[in-house]
Amino acid sequence: MNLSNKTAIVTGVSKGIGLSVAKALLNKGVRVAGWSRSEPRLQHENFSFFKTDIGTQQSVDEAFGKSMEFLDNKLHILINNAGLGYFGKMDEIPVEQWKEMFDTNVNGLFFATRKSIPVMKAQQLGHIINIASIAGLSGIEEATGYCATKFAVRGISQSLFKEVRKFNIKVTSICPGSVNTEFFNGVESVKANETMLSTDDIATNIVQILEMPDNFLTVEVELRPLNVRYS
Repeated sequence: MNLSNKTAIVTGVSKGIGLSVAKALLNKGVRVAGWSRSEPRLQHENFSFFKTDIGTQQSVDEAFGKSMEFLDNKLHILINNAGLGYFGKMDEIPVEQWKEMFDTNVNGLFFATRKSIPVMKAQQLGHIINIASIAGLSGIEEATGYCATKFAVRGISQSLFKEVRKFNIKVTSICPGSVNTEFFNGVESVKANETMLSTDDIATNIVQILEMPDNFLTVEVELRPLNVRYS
């Protein structure tokens, strides 16, 4: 896809991967609608922020309507990035945290995607990128809930691409390993550091995937730092 003058929605845009992806897309000439609960430090003539609780259908529906006005009722790219993780033994993790992970990581992706698909079908063009994780590739001790949500993201992605490919809509899941973000603030055994992937690394890879030829589909990508330390 030639990204110049295309349009995008990026969820979880306030920081981390979402913010880096928004900046990378803007640098390519894309008009970007950014969704999150907190406003990012990002000012650009082609960027507009829409406060969104991604796990609530009404909030997503309202943000989508406003975004379509800003994007002139066109949507070429959806980046489902919003996500969070809580850690602990399955018999000890609070039920509220379990539900919040599924509301954000899975239901939010569903709410945003179901609104986007009809627009992309009408255009006969689109690319949906879902940020999964290596936690969606194999189980991790004391991360049962988070792993479950990321396995779900991969399952949704692999099924959806088969549903929409005939409409020239691509679906890709990205499975990053350790990324140097605030995600690890709640994990006692791991400290974010410079040996991990940077959010700009992830954004660069996403742009490369988006720019592949129209008949080329990247179904899934696993990304890892070459040599990483966890303390």
